[in-house]
Amino acid sequence: METRTTRRRFLAGLGAAGAAAAAARVTAQDEEPKEKKPLYEISLAQWSLHRALKGGRLDHLDFAARAREDFDIRAVEYVNQFFYYRATDFDYLAEMKRRAADAGVRSLLIMIDGEGALADLNEAMRRTVIENHYKWVVAARYLGCHSIRVNLDGAGERDEQMKRAADSLNHLARFADQYELDVIVENHGGLSADGSWLAGVMELADHPRVGTLPDFGNFGLGDGRSYDRYKGVAELMPYARAVSAKSHDFDERGDEVNTDYLRMMQIVVGAGYRGHVGIEYEGKVLGEPEGIRLTKKLLERVRDELQ
Repeated sequence: METRTTRRRFLAGLGAAGAAAAAARVTAQDEEPKEKKPLYEISLAQWSLHRALKGGRLDHLDFAARAREDFDIRAVEYVNQFFYYRATDFDYLAEMKRRAADAGVRSLLIMIDGEGALADLNEAMRRTVIENHYKWVVAARYLGCHSIRVNLDGAGERDEQMKRAADSLNHLARFADQYELDVIVENHGGLSADGSWLAGVMELADHPRVGTLPDFGNFGLGDGRSYDRYKGVAELMPYARAVSAKSHDFDERGDEVNTDYLRMMQIVVGAGYRGHVGIEYEGKVLGEPEGIRLTKKLLERVRDELQ
């Protein structure tokens, strides 16, 4: 009896000692300094290479690999017009998915253009436009994206257009919810360039799958008027699921001449956003690769300052 009791105590002691040692290792690991997670990651919007794509110097299927190999960017945002007739071609989508995976690149979203006005005056037409977007929801989900970006084109009185836009977004979001996909709106012409109007649409749509993609530019109201870009981004950030760092031209210090990136990213980070910030270079003076690299360098410098 004494022998068995002693053995049980010995084994219990071993167990306690092992547990204590494991706890000590965990504590020691917790005390070791950990590398800080960056405030935001950087992605590449496909429109940054639209001249190369439209000019035949870059094939759409090679875009993800180009982002990684030429710019060391590991997340991309597609534009549907570069594979417009392939939305339901799952052999083609499978090839897109494979090439992105092989390059170690994540597919974040698809920017949707050319599918009609979601705030159209005609209700039957609006229903058709909503359904036009369904195939892109499915395609985006298949590619592993978190969102599709839509536009809110329309006509008519401001408040009525807001109601129609919100209603269309709500219907589309209910479909997208089945695929666990978000429907996000960029300030991209028309009333959407008015930050207060687009924020109002978000409130009226009132769906967890509906959000925004604030763009640093695209605040032109027509007739030479512009909405304040810093005010607009601040109004859209509470609903943001992605952010577009628009760039055109740079000064000798490497700063974008139209947007104070430090001020803008203070707004973005200050809103609690920690997702990807997508480079969208649209300049004409520099080549696309140079413009992308300068934008990336600027975003990295600002990130270091804010970190």
